[in-house]
Order: sequence, then C-alpha cells, then structure tokens
Amino acid sequence: MENLQRVSDLGQIRLLADGRRLAILQRLMAGPATLTQLGQAFGKHPAWIRHHIKQLEKAGLVHLHSTRPVYGVVEKYYCASASAYAISALVAPASPAASDLVALGSHDLALEQLASDLLRQRAAHLWALPLGSLDGLIALRQGACHIAGCHLLDVDSGDYNLPYVTRLFPGQSMALITLAYRQQGLLLAPGNPRRIRDLADLARPDVVFANRNPGSGTRLWLDQALRRLSITGSEVRGYSRELATHTEVAASVAAGQADCGLAIFAAARRLGLSFLPLFWERYELVVTEEELSSPPLQAVINEMQSASFRAALSRLGGYDGAQTGTVRRLVA
Repeated sequence: MENLQRVSDLGQIRLLADGRRLAILQRLMAGPATLTQLGQAFGKHPAWIRHHIKQLEKAGLVHLHSTRPVYGVVEKYYCASASAYAISALVAPASPAASDLVALGSHDLALEQLASDLLRQRAAHLWALPLGSLDGLIALRQGACHIAGCHLLDVDSGDYNLPYVTRLFPGQSMALITLAYRQQGLLLAPGNPRRIRDLADLARPDVVFANRNPGSGTRLWLDQALRRLSITGSEVRGYSRELATHTEVAASVAAGQADCGLAIFAAARRLGLSFLPLFWERYELVVTEEELSSPPLQAVINEMQSASFRAALSRLGGYDGAQTGTVRRLVA
C-alpha cells in the first residue's frame, strides 16, 4: 500500500465524487474488509457493496488484499491502494493548441504582461495562474503545468530558487529562466498616515496588515523576517487574512481594509500607493530541460529578451531587466 496516492485522472475523481464510494474507500483505508463486513457497516446487501468495489477496483483505488476459506466459501478481503489520497486536477482551455503553455506559481505583473504580449503577437498562449511559488514547483513536478514561476530565497546559500529546484527535482535536468529582478516592500496608504517605518511596526496594535497565502515566496520571506525580529503571527493584526496576489494586497490597502501589506512596487504604483522598499529578489521561470527546447518556450524567451518587453518592465516599475531571459541549468 502506498502512503500517499495522487489522484488526477478525471475518471477517478468522478468516482470519488460519489459519497457512497468515497465512504467505502475511507473504510478500506482503515483496514481490509470483506463484502459481508462492509455490508454490515453500511447496512447494505453485499451485492450493492460489490458493485461499488468493482468500480473502485477498476480505477486502481482498491485491490484484493487476501483470501480466506470459511466453511467451504472463499472470503475475499479488499483494501485501499493507499493510506491517503491527494486529489487535484488542472482544467485547461478546450482544444489547446500546440503553442499553449500553462504557468503555475507566484503571482507577477511582468508575467501577466508577457502573457498579454505573446497573445497579441500570436507567438504563444501563456496561461499564467497564481498559485504560490512552492505549489507551482510541486505542480510542475506532478506534470500539471509547463512552467513554474517562483522567487524562493534559500537562507543558507543566499540564492533564489535553484536550491529548491535541486531538492524537489532530484536526478532531473532543469532550467531556470530569469524573468526579472523585482523590488518588494511595504505597500502603504498614500502619504503613509500610520507613519510605518519598518517591519517591526507590524507588531504595533494600531497597524492592520494584509498578508499573503502560505507557500508564496513573499509569505516565506515575511515569516523568516518576522522570526529574526522575534515577532509572532499572533502579534500582527491581520496576519491570518491571506490574499493570493500582489494586486489583492494593493487593493486591500487602497480600500482602507489594511494599513499595509508586503508586495511588489509595481502593484503599489498601479494603485497610487506609498511604498517602503525592503529588498530585491530574483523571479524565475522553472521548466524541464526537455521543455526548454520546445518552440512555444523559445517564443517566450525571445519575447522576454526583446526591447519592447524590457520597456514594458520599465513602465511597470520596480523591475530590473538586466538579466531577463538568461538561463541557469541544473544538470542531472
């Protein structure tokens, strides 16, 4: 029995959407059982149980565990194929073209700009969906996307992204394409009426903070910084309110729902917010070595290296395009 089985096949997901089959599977995750025992547990005839067991068995979620002769009859014990199941599926556009690329990971305004430019030029369709840096890398490892966008700082080495890719993709050749270096800091209401000067002010009782979602590179950086300041999440008002994108953080501050939030400068500029700069970070697109040579991915890199995209980075604000389009490789 596997410890964890990932369920991404739509047929399997459809089976588990039936509460009766899900309940049977959960019972078998606790230990092997016969049709008679399951029938007694659910108050159903063994024939009813057998119908659902066969469906689960055909889908690879249940298998025969053992047999035992009892009074001339062979009793069959069934069990679940795993101790736990992680269910996920990516629903992409219908009839995707060969030029379609799905990018999951950290939210970024420059990546949205890149996707828009590629679509306008009909060079490739880049579907950029915010998920968080860590979840993006995990989705890439599971084959749920072509690209993972991330900005994960490894404290021990001081490097971005590569140490995480090394750990998550052992024995696999990978490539990391620099989208840009970008500036992050505290987004503040215009004029900074709360007079917020640094991260330590997040612990003030009169300051409400707009936080990011766990797994995002921004949230990981914040949690590390708060630990260095000996500040716990419980001391920060608004810490438990989690937003999925830099744009949402900016909108929350602009609407007066929060006094500040950690996000990129481009989000502050877009909504006319004040900004307290804190650090620069490397944002990269992670792909497999095999994907790197594909025509759609080459179209993405060509656009990233164009003068028009570098000009767009400058207009967004808070981006440094000096390394845009450069590739780092992790060779297996």
